Amino acid sequence: MANIYGYIRVSTKEQNEQRQFNKMIDKGVEARRIFVDKASGKDFDRPQYQILRKVLGEEDIVYIDALDRMGRNYDEVISEWKYITRKLQADIIVLENETLFDSRKFREMGDMGRLMEDQFLSLLSYVADQERKKIRQRQSEGIAVAKAQGKHLGRPQLNLDILSDKQRNVLTSNYPKWKAKEITGVEFAALLELKKNSFYKILKEYEASL
Repeated sequence: MANIYGYIRVSTKEQNEQRQFNKMIDKGVEARRIFVDKASGKDFDRPQYQILRKVLGEEDIVYIDALDRMGRNYDEVISEWKYITRKLQADIIVLENETLFDSRKFREMGDMGRLMEDQFLSLLSYVADQERKKIRQRQSEGIAVAKAQGKHLGRPQLNLDILSDKQRNVLTSNYPKWKAKEITGVEFAALLELKKNSFYKILKEYEASL
């Protein structure tokens, strides 16, 4: 009999996994079959993920909230996707976009489905690679502009004079939660006690300093 599992990853111990956990429960996943890692997504050397990998069997299903919860290195994500769906003959469903990320749909189409899945995963790898190049280009351009303007480079030296010490602490501690979509922009702005325009200006300045 096939089992249904859930996999959750948050980047830091301070981040709350409850939102992802609730989504798994809503899908009928038993709490004892939900694996949670509080770790970076740079590789798959995560204790709970490795346990999940060992218990997965044929026709089992793994729910993941979003593809980046599986990992940040998309080449490795593709490799793991193929290992789970082809070697183990289990399936992966990504809740953020079930229309695209549901390996059962490819399996049902037989050999043609596998070919389509390969093309889909290759496209995913290409898009991820282009995004990485774009980020590096933006960083290089930002550094060049900052140097030309004589601005300080390096770790955040927040010249955000409008923020109090308390607001700076709130910004630093809640920024990872906002990036992980665990809190909304509206909620984050409210915590900082900032209006929408000021909030996004502060975020842009903060991100540029990272």
